[in-house]
Amino acid sequence: MRRSASLQRLLIYGLSGPVIALNIWLLSVLFRYFQHPITILSAAAILAFLLNYLVKFFERALITRTQAVIIVLLATLTLLIILGVTLVPLVIDQTIQLLNNIPDWLTASQANLEQFEKFAKQRRLPLDLTVMSNQINANIQNLVQQLASGAVGFAGTLLSGLLNIVLVVVLAFYMLLYGDRVWYGLINLLPSNISVPLSRSLQLNFQNFFLSQLLLGLFMMVTLTPIFLVMRVPFALLFAILIGLSELIPFIGATLGIGLVTILVLLQNWWLAVQVALVAVLMQQLKDNLLAPKLLGNFIGLNPIWIFVAILMGFEIAGFLGTLVAVPIAGTIKGTFDAIKSGKSDNFVSTVTIAHDPPEN
Repeated sequence: MRRSASLQRLLIYGLSGPVIALNIWLLSVLFRYFQHPITILSAAAILAFLLNYLVKFFERALITRTQAVIIVLLATLTLLIILGVTLVPLVIDQTIQLLNNIPDWLTASQANLEQFEKFAKQRRLPLDLTVMSNQINANIQNLVQQLASGAVGFAGTLLSGLLNIVLVVVLAFYMLLYGDRVWYGLINLLPSNISVPLSRSLQLNFQNFFLSQLLLGLFMMVTLTPIFLVMRVPFALLFAILIGLSELIPFIGATLGIGLVTILVLLQNWWLAVQVALVAVLMQQLKDNLLAPKLLGNFIGLNPIWIFVAILMGFEIAGFLGTLVAVPIAGTIKGTFDAIKSGKSDNFVSTVTIAHDPPEN
């Protein structure tokens, strides 16, 4: 009996790997086929999750949920219009200027690198940076060309982008009104020991994750913009927004954003690049040690290895959208299984703490 049980367990473990790999491949195929509607629905769901906090706040003022949703929707549309009139044109203008200036920066950096190499040879230092610099410049130029072509394509499909924004806002509005009915109708198809923990874990993980990451990203934008302006960093607003948006990518996003900005500034002025890196890392540490724990609270953290695995799998399946939702989905799965294993579906904690002293699993 023991041998048959161990053999059965071995077969289950052995077949689980191919089954999981097949499911991941099927998900990636389905996403590529339905990429546009899935992206619209996902963006609307995320927006509805975030706006639900404001709806609940207005509901406490003894007004109906429909009235609260309308107030929040009007406020959101007003904010989007203000950003579209003021901030978006500045960002687009600075992006175009950056793409136009990068070739000149590459030429200047090549000259500085040659002087540094000449200085090293005069002191008989075994240093040859020619091949490495040529390869880096070629990669950067290729990236610039891809970004430029993407910018041209974006300008040509601006109307489509505005339509997508309208669709996202309208869908989020209907999700705030009728999303609970649809969700509970779907979740009730599952057994109660699974539906209850899944519903609560999903709500906790997604709301806590996206709200905290959004606020942390806004913190980086708001604090770095005036600092970069005082330091006279070129394209200060664009670089601060880039670092803030990279905060949405969990665990490694802020580091990637700071690294990219540092490299871009390094092409023009190495000393300014060092200052930018130091200031950005300092603000990141303040954010991680002071602000992030208060926003995220005392939640059970995912192991960093599983975070990386979730991010890589999410990127492979759904690209940038997959990296955004990979961690809360992984936290939802972990929270649901933990509740089912413990048999206490009423006790939930979010599992999306990602970079702040995660416990070892």
